[in-house]
Amino acid sequence: MDLGQQPLSQGTSETYFQTVNDFNQGLTAIYSAARTYPDRLLNLSETRSDNLYAVSDGGVRDWEGINSFHRNIDANPYVVEAWQGNYIGVFRANNYLEQLATKGENVVTDAVLRRRMEAEARFLRAFFYFDLVRYFGQVPLIDRVVSDAEAKTIGRSPVAEICNFIEQDLQFAIDNLPKPSAYLPAERGRVNTYAAKMLLGLLYMSKSGPTLNVDGIGQNSNEWSKAVSQFNDIIASNEFGSLTSYAAIFDYANERNSEVIFNIEYASGGNPIVGATFPWVLVPDTYFQSLGFSAQGGLTIRPVSEDLVHKYASADVRKSFAIQSSYANGPVVENRPFIRKFVDITKVPTTSRLDWPINFIVFRYTDLLLLKAECILNGAPGDAATEVDAVVNAVRSRAGYTEPLSGVTKMQLLEERRREFIGEGTRWFDLIRSGIVENTLKNWIQKEDTGGQMEDFVVDYVLYPVPQSELNKSPGLYEQNKGY
Repeated sequence: MDLGQQPLSQGTSETYFQTVNDFNQGLTAIYSAARTYPDRLLNLSETRSDNLYAVSDGGVRDWEGINSFHRNIDANPYVVEAWQGNYIGVFRANNYLEQLATKGENVVTDAVLRRRMEAEARFLRAFFYFDLVRYFGQVPLIDRVVSDAEAKTIGRSPVAEICNFIEQDLQFAIDNLPKPSAYLPAERGRVNTYAAKMLLGLLYMSKSGPTLNVDGIGQNSNEWSKAVSQFNDIIASNEFGSLTSYAAIFDYANERNSEVIFNIEYASGGNPIVGATFPWVLVPDTYFQSLGFSAQGGLTIRPVSEDLVHKYASADVRKSFAIQSSYANGPVVENRPFIRKFVDITKVPTTSRLDWPINFIVFRYTDLLLLKAECILNGAPGDAATEVDAVVNAVRSRAGYTEPLSGVTKMQLLEERRREFIGEGTRWFDLIRSGIVENTLKNWIQKEDTGGQMEDFVVDYVLYPVPQSELNKSPGLYEQNKGY
């Protein structure tokens, strides 16, 4: 699916949606709103977690307040983008669904195709709202096109109501989206029914986490079994499978491999640029300069925490693949490690480092298997020996470990997820869902922050603040999240 198309470039919604191609272009506009999603994960999840010790090394960087738990980040550009970027997607989805409801039957006469289009838009709307509720807790629930004036009167909805809305959209998507193999080659990359099942299972798991005394997505709902039901459907489909090589999962020449349940797709070389930006986010400019590339992005190093580096065995292939341990830029040697997981130095864009030719894997099969194992350890039906130990040991074996584990615990599972998904933005949400975020980060800060640059972690920080710009639009309509 080509995200380089220019949807809705001419005319308003009222005059635009006149052909099937117009509706396809409208869908592309919704998909394109997810373009910044991977960067958001790296800036707000990976950087927030104990995977990175990204305190300032001179000057003030936007990620420093995220990493160091500053209270005054309500104007931070990463926080603002998370709110505004997701609501751009919600607006586009709502507008599209409204046009499809009023014009679709006359324009898109194939009823199956029309339902698929609706299902794609509803999945994406659910995807954007899931992102919002995980970062901010209560947010305004807007399910239709509204004017700017009306939007300023809509308050934040309870988290349970938002989750119910997400579930409804996903159930429709599950019922009306095809399998990946049912898409034509030119349509590959569009969302499929198993991606919707994966997101629904993750919604159930997130709700099942503890409340942590904040109004976040954790509701202690005990829906682990419902999540497993969704995951089992994906496994039984035989549409996906684990690769024998860890590096092959992220190979630029191996996109849409059997691990991939849902991608965010990019196409480099377009005008305007619609390639990926995420490979560059955690990589310092001086590393590219050391290789002879021109790099003027202003990015300095965000070191991998010593705690995480030491969690890998020396033979773990994931460490050598994902982490650059050192490099020399002229006479300057940098010995702090950083994540270079998504960088192929033979694919560095020559015109803009914001135009990488690689997709971002949102949901992959190994993630599904380990999430299912987590559900079983939380009481869902399943056999611990064959569906927990065996899965964890298969992941470890691929990474180069030869000694199997027996009786895998929740903490061992979380540590394996940490090593497996480094740089993929899962760690922050894993800590929250498991309920260990406060103790883990307090202990980590005490051990890691030898320079005393980080603020103390309080549990309120599992949510981000509502951007001050949103509070200013309608004074008194929203209350700020606790702790900010």
